[in-house]
Amino acid sequence: MYTSDREYSLSQMTWELKGFWPWVPIKGTSMEIGNELMGVTEWMPATVPGGVHYDLCRAGWIDNPYQDMNSLQCEWIENRWWVYRTCFEWKDVYPHTTDTVATELICQGLDYEALIYWNGQYLGEHIGMYEPAVFDITQQLQQSEQVELLIVLKHPPDEMGQIGKTSATFTQKSRFNYKWDFSTRLINIGIWDDIVLKSYQHYSLQDIHVQTGLTEQNEGWIQVAGEIKQHGTTEYPAHIEISIFDPVGTQVVQLQYDVTANEPTFTIQNVIANPQLWYPNGYGDQPLYTVEMKLIQQNLLCDLHRSRTGIRQLEYVSNEGSPSEALPYTVRLNRRNIYIRGANITPLDHLYGNVSDRRYEWLIHLAKEANMNMLRIWGGGIIEKSILYELCDIHGIMIWQEFIQSSSGIDNTPSQQPEFLDLLQRNAISALKRRRNHTSLTIWSGGNELMSAPNIPSSYDDHNLALLQQLVQQYDPQRMFLPTSASGPVQYITHEKGVSHDVHGHWKYEGNPQHYVLYGEADHLFHSEFGVDGLSPIRSLHKFLSEPYRQPTSMEDSLVWRHHGEWWDTYSRDIELFGSLDTLESFVDCSQWIQAEGLRFILDANRSRQFNNSGSLVWQLNEPWPNVTCTNLVDYYNEAKMAYYWVKEAYAPFRASIDYRSLHYQAGEVVAFPLRIVSHDQDQPFQVDIQLLNSKGQILQERHIVGTTDSNQVITPALFRCTIPQTEDELFYIRLQSVCGEQSIADNMYTFSTKQQLIYAPTLQKGVSHLQVEVNQEWRTSLSDGIAYTLWNREYKVTNQGDSVALHIYPYESNDRFWITASESYFTLFPGESKQLTVTCCRQEAPLFSAESLSVENNKYPITDKEILPEIVFTAFQQHININERQPELNS
Repeated sequence: MYTSDREYSLSQMTWELKGFWPWVPIKGTSMEIGNELMGVTEWMPATVPGGVHYDLCRAGWIDNPYQDMNSLQCEWIENRWWVYRTCFEWKDVYPHTTDTVATELICQGLDYEALIYWNGQYLGEHIGMYEPAVFDITQQLQQSEQVELLIVLKHPPDEMGQIGKTSATFTQKSRFNYKWDFSTRLINIGIWDDIVLKSYQHYSLQDIHVQTGLTEQNEGWIQVAGEIKQHGTTEYPAHIEISIFDPVGTQVVQLQYDVTANEPTFTIQNVIANPQLWYPNGYGDQPLYTVEMKLIQQNLLCDLHRSRTGIRQLEYVSNEGSPSEALPYTVRLNRRNIYIRGANITPLDHLYGNVSDRRYEWLIHLAKEANMNMLRIWGGGIIEKSILYELCDIHGIMIWQEFIQSSSGIDNTPSQQPEFLDLLQRNAISALKRRRNHTSLTIWSGGNELMSAPNIPSSYDDHNLALLQQLVQQYDPQRMFLPTSASGPVQYITHEKGVSHDVHGHWKYEGNPQHYVLYGEADHLFHSEFGVDGLSPIRSLHKFLSEPYRQPTSMEDSLVWRHHGEWWDTYSRDIELFGSLDTLESFVDCSQWIQAEGLRFILDANRSRQFNNSGSLVWQLNEPWPNVTCTNLVDYYNEAKMAYYWVKEAYAPFRASIDYRSLHYQAGEVVAFPLRIVSHDQDQPFQVDIQLLNSKGQILQERHIVGTTDSNQVITPALFRCTIPQTEDELFYIRLQSVCGEQSIADNMYTFSTKQQLIYAPTLQKGVSHLQVEVNQEWRTSLSDGIAYTLWNREYKVTNQGDSVALHIYPYESNDRFWITASESYFTLFPGESKQLTVTCCRQEAPLFSAESLSVENNKYPITDKEILPEIVFTAFQQHININERQPELNS
């Protein structure tokens, strides 16, 4: 987003790390005998950006903390002080030596409390993760060309995890590190973002703020504001040259602004005729203009600022039928209402300093492929690194950014401690200035689940949140500030009518039929957090569970399982629906099915009320460490669960669904299922074929519906009235096959039962599915916008050659060297039916604590003399492959 030719990253230096008892590195030598105090470890290689745990694991001090219960053996780390050291000749690595008036050392991410020394000289202390530590080292550079930079990190503060008192919070440190329902206690320590040297001439550009919008005549405008800072005492004439380039690089604006000592701040607005407008994913393209600012003094380039921005008119309007006191929850872009379809994200890793650009790129790829247009960055995590916002600008993923505050259970009242409010203010100002230029940024929020009383979200009247509201108004007035998520007036989803605006919950499948009654009849205006839990894929479980723990069990009976997702036990739920689960593979299949089913219904129910309901944010897209079971759609190893693909279909631009209140019905009962149509696009012709089938694929009843889409509201064109059949296996299916315009839409398939108990048990009794897989082409490679890695694409045709239904067919990369997505996955084929789909693969990075990542440069799998290609296997519900053996591709 921001570039300057006068910055130099010190991450390129050779860094070392050493551990000490508290205060020892400050003392250095013994007071009594004068000996050096040598520390609790030797110097070891360090990663910057990075974290202490990873470096300790590479050096053999700890075992993989993500395996079994190994993290418990790492808690000593948080009770030590850690020293980072690098040495270099600064003139050899830093090009700006002759024309520099001043130089700063900028530490962009110290975690958490640090003491900084330059050649033994104490520069200062810094507290906080999100406000850079900045030190003027102009004089120090003049004293010596040889540099020893020491950064001493004290042990982390004793903050609270998920359970505690929000009112007693005193830090701006990421709280999920201290134990959350999707993580363990593994407190990150380290330099989690870059360290740079930046040089200045007599003037520099500061606090650049780029805003965009539309005039009443639909012309675009780009406004640039900022400050010119003087360095040194001598004043020289200077000016700013501003150039704006359209998305293909053509210059559309060029102007000059003269700098005067009496006016250090400036605001310049430019009109852009015939603008190319930025839209969220699914609503249009994401063209980005480049704004380039050169600060010139006596024909010398003093500073350069370059950023990319999208032109869009951002507004917030009340929902249809919204109570007068409700906040405006509908996002309006370029004078068009946008229905929010998205997810919440946690930090990408427990040890977030070691997250690579590629993992960020793949996360946004996953969000975009799932038809998402918003991600909420949760307040118990972090203010993310700049690359995430840049990728969201490129791919049209709007950002809801929370400040770092969260509920704690015992009390959830925002902290009012003066010291905390001062720290919160400084970190908030830093975050506002550093992130506000991103087009994707859409909403700020005071924090997660802050409440003034049980089930009553805190409001703007709270002193803490009023402070943040004022800061957003001052530094980023275009964006809406919500006091918290959920923002009330009640916290949790409820059967009670007329009281729900923005709500959270629930996070479990509520049971059959209770789940369908609660969500199908809810009347909330926005649903900013909710989920359903499900097990991780079998291959992922093998990566962090040792052999003795690889069998179906309840969290009540296994400490290791409890350590990896205690809250999200689905064992009793799945036995109630499916009966006995004899293998871990069966448990995974059944658990993931109910997670997908539960989420699909919630999303369809919410979306069927657009724009009375203005959107849904699933909890959660990802997870920061490997869980046996969790509410995530994609697990720690980037394996997409069944729920990911059913959410993708529920978020599709065109969606046909039926409304129902149970998964089982009595044979012979007459039931009328309402058909619901929602769409992005206006006035598009559609056809929906509704079929009632048995497991042999016989169509028992069908109806054909035609109509025209309405982008502003749901269409309910018909009831599908059918007689529930008595089938041989007590299962029946309703399938919706849709065409919108000229595009075929993924089938929407519902599996129902006539059993009153163990309703899905018959699905476990089906025989082996006979799938024929044809490869339609060889692997093709491509590059996606905004990413630096290669995508591999291949088309397949899958046919069910058996005599019974094949449930939940999905592709699987058997080499375990590629992350994959598919155009369709976990789909169902009846006998003789075929499906064509495209599989997309990306060469994955080794997991953080794998043998490969600990031993191979740059965290990449070794490339042999022959490039490994993806090997795709197709499998289905209850058709399990041996994950410990490489499988050949299935060809016709």
